[in-house]
Amino acid sequence: MLNIVLVEPEIPQNTGNIARTCVVTGAKLHLVGPLGFSIDDRSLKRAGMDYWQDLDWQYYSSLQEFMESYPEGRFWYLSTKGKKNYTDASFTETDFLVFGKETAGLPKDLLASNEERVIRIPMKPDTRSLNLSNSVAIVLYEALRQVGFKSLF
Repeated sequence: MLNIVLVEPEIPQNTGNIARTCVVTGAKLHLVGPLGFSIDDRSLKRAGMDYWQDLDWQYYSSLQEFMESYPEGRFWYLSTKGKKNYTDASFTETDFLVFGKETAGLPKDLLASNEERVIRIPMKPDTRSLNLSNSVAIVLYEALRQVGFKSLF
């Protein structure tokens, strides 16, 4: 199963949309706090609709707690600062796709210490970035394509 990791997400609608994408693809969602909203937030539930109860998810109070939970995990870090395109990555079905918060992305020290695993979605220069839920869907579906869309048919 592929894993989506959201580090300190801030916008409940994005997390709800990502949760829905995880449910329909069989990916596990890992939420790393602090969150910018409550899991009980009405807008989060509305965005996730009736899918939230079917979601395989886990919460971690910090990035350190999350990383310690998966010492053997293979992580791909998504950032506009990446030098390698997401299509150049070779994904496996148990990889972790790690996304940062909407306003700041992932911590600079995390990216610097994992340069070979930092990937990006190509965009025009001088543009900010894509919406977080769109970014997750783009990269998740590429990873699923590479592993043959296992368990989706």
